[in-house]
Amino acid sequence: MTTYVFDFAEGNKDQKDLLGGKGANLAEMTNLGLPVPPGFTITTEACKAYLSTGSAPDELAGQVCEHLAALEKAMGKKLGDPTDPLLVSVRSGAKFSMPGMMETVLNVGLNDESVQGLARQADNERFAQDSYRRLLQMFGKTVLDIDGELFESAIEDAKSAKGVQADVDLDADDLRGLVEKFKQIIHDQTGRDFPQDPREQMDLATYAVFQSWNSPRAILYRRQERIPADLGTAVNIVAMVFGNLGADSGTGVAFTRDPSTGMRGIYGDYLQNAQGEDVVAGVRNTVPLADLEKIDKKSYDQLLEIMSTLENHYQDLCDIEFTIERGNLWMLQTRVGKRTAAAAFRIATALIDEGLIDRDEALRRVTGDQLAQLMFPRFGDRSDGKKLTKGMNASPGAAVGKVVFDSPTAVRMAHDGEKVILVRRETNPDDLNGMIAAEGILTSRGGKTSHAAVVARGMGKTCVCGAEELDVDTKGKKLTAPDGTVVSEGDVISIDGSTGDVFLGEVAVTDSPVVEYFEGTLKEEDDLVQAVDKIITHADGVRRLGIRTNADNGEDAARARRFGATGIGLCRTEHMFLGERRQHVERLILADGKEEREAALAELLPLQRGDFVEIFEAMDGLPVTVRLLDPPLHEFLPDLTDLSVRVAIAEEQGKSNEKDRKLLDAVRRLHEQNPMLGLRGVRLGIVIPGLFAMQVRAIAEAAAERRKAGGDPHAEIMIPLVGAVQELELIRDETEKVLATVAEEQSVELDMSIGTMIELPRAALTAGQIAGAADFFSFGTNDLTQTAWGFSRDDVEAAFFARYLEGGIFGVSPFESLDVEGVGRLVRIATEEGRAARPDLKLGICGEHGGDPASVHFFHEVGLDYVSCSPFRVPVARLEGGRAAVL
Repeated sequence: MTTYVFDFAEGNKDQKDLLGGKGANLAEMTNLGLPVPPGFTITTEACKAYLSTGSAPDELAGQVCEHLAALEKAMGKKLGDPTDPLLVSVRSGAKFSMPGMMETVLNVGLNDESVQGLARQADNERFAQDSYRRLLQMFGKTVLDIDGELFESAIEDAKSAKGVQADVDLDADDLRGLVEKFKQIIHDQTGRDFPQDPREQMDLATYAVFQSWNSPRAILYRRQERIPADLGTAVNIVAMVFGNLGADSGTGVAFTRDPSTGMRGIYGDYLQNAQGEDVVAGVRNTVPLADLEKIDKKSYDQLLEIMSTLENHYQDLCDIEFTIERGNLWMLQTRVGKRTAAAAFRIATALIDEGLIDRDEALRRVTGDQLAQLMFPRFGDRSDGKKLTKGMNASPGAAVGKVVFDSPTAVRMAHDGEKVILVRRETNPDDLNGMIAAEGILTSRGGKTSHAAVVARGMGKTCVCGAEELDVDTKGKKLTAPDGTVVSEGDVISIDGSTGDVFLGEVAVTDSPVVEYFEGTLKEEDDLVQAVDKIITHADGVRRLGIRTNADNGEDAARARRFGATGIGLCRTEHMFLGERRQHVERLILADGKEEREAALAELLPLQRGDFVEIFEAMDGLPVTVRLLDPPLHEFLPDLTDLSVRVAIAEEQGKSNEKDRKLLDAVRRLHEQNPMLGLRGVRLGIVIPGLFAMQVRAIAEAAAERRKAGGDPHAEIMIPLVGAVQELELIRDETEKVLATVAEEQSVELDMSIGTMIELPRAALTAGQIAGAADFFSFGTNDLTQTAWGFSRDDVEAAFFARYLEGGIFGVSPFESLDVEGVGRLVRIATEEGRAARPDLKLGICGEHGGDPASVHFFHEVGLDYVSCSPFRVPVARLEGGRAAVL
């Protein structure tokens, strides 16, 4: 019989797959002897069984009964007993933290009778009615799927009638009235009364938590964070402890280090006379955790001791939820805390210095995505903007955009290409799609542990919280600053997540210190730069993958080299044919016979040679892979429709132009219905005599010029879009003859590798044959993805990718992160068969996936020699290459 339920004392922190993160850590804290309320965990296996069949496993009910009986014995109370009720919370807990994305129900076990018993036992009628009100509200919204605004409106009406601003100002009679109102809402919306049976409440809440795994916001969050969809969530049944019993009670969230900066200190939020949901929802502004020392020194000292124990045990930043019930401290949760990118690097290196972890472990704990965040610009001269207010610096970064006050508007405007700042009083899980779409988030309520702050930090979004001086009117779509300045929807603001400053207007941005460090221009190193340096230097020392760049000019090549690139993996020569040079391509296409064609090529040759001289100089001593012309010829020609209209108008006016008519004939002759699958790549080299030979000569003469100047050029010639070995053999023969001719003419030795780009499925599947004529393969994963899937990136991303992502067909765009199962299998086949035919075959990748962290790990695992990416992503690839080696 499968075991679906575990007591807290039966698990440990390494069982997150089975018990979820919350359950595993509750078990770990229990085993450490920390004050954890008794309880048990229903496993993720039960959730998966429920979601697959629509009902709970047969064994589950009996196992829950057994563990509930043990819990009742430990507490000396019965669930929902009318005289002295045991109440429990029903909380979700997936393997990976998903703050606010799934459901929680508190105070399960209360009904019309047990609420009286709770009031007598607590000697506090207000507390009992408030607890019942909370159960009805959470149960109605979470379990019965009632619109939460109905409950919120009833609370606002009660406060308005009383003439008060805060929930805590409502007395027992007010709350008793709310209880009756809430029960009426439940009856009106569902056609049934709120269930009075405590066990029915617990079971229904459990099933609602299971179902919340597939709620739209949970799916959206998993997609954003790339969390697998098949994990399921555990459910934790925990004896209730109450932070809303009066001034000697409260609830809070603590961090063992600042999650924004990584610095040591006392960080967190505390709220007297409140339950945990009040803190994370941000509906009441908290006090800093340090204030707890004055409020309850005994609990404060105990909390600091527990925080030290947990950080030393987990050897990492810990995020802690706690409740104080009449002076008694209870630990409700701990986990390895989410942190900003800056905090991740600082904490990792601090733990090295403290002797808690080694450099390999520090490297495992940071990511390329975090490093990329640190390279984003920051605000420089702030005189461009008018300072409106200052809030809490919840998540660093510089964000500029138009103000929007609701998530649907944020999504719509972002889809139209606008940069937006989402402004709310406080965010809730339903705002997730707007938070993803926005450049940054600004709230007038909540602290560093509010929903907005926690989710923004996890996503690397800039966030300023708790800007209390702002009057945010979401219905009127405006906010008012303390000086009376009104900011309406569509106005531009700038928010600084590092300082909490909010500005009207656009504030100029400047390079981050991390970019200055990579550029070599940083005048003073701060602790963040030192942390980045320590970790990326270690990554360079352990990684096996070489890191090259995609660069088409000397400037990009030089920058990539400063950023740590060890060569160029892709130099696109087609970029050298645009602008003023397009006329030479037109002459080549219009050429009547060999003489005109060779004249056009002769004009292009010195221009190409100059390009290569510049690049070889920037990359002196390092390999430079030059791809011969790849795109279809139509990209170098006028649009067929525009040219047809121009010729027709000229003829109508009697101003016919012979050149335009010849060009139109050529464009019509070369016009293709699907040019990306037509005359391009190696096919151009075969069909247009002399084109590839001209490019090879330009490469060879540039290399010869650099060698004579004392340089050390290392050119590699890449022939694109090969699908059959015979194509490669034809162009290779021509290339070798040109190289030999130039070597003789220039009296230099030219030893250049000749290889091909694997960007067609047939090339991957016949790699063993192609390797016989190639010194190297470079995988063009952009085109390989297009041809493997059978769709054009330019056409389909806007057309239907959003629907594919929503439907779960894609977890992430295959152009953003490699499709390992499909395209990755082609890469693996080509790698294995190519190396089987030619053991010394050099293998690389030069598609955009070369800078994607997840893809880099696959390329390491499959055995490639290097990855190539844009200059800005070189540091990310360096870091991930090292992480791939130690993970």
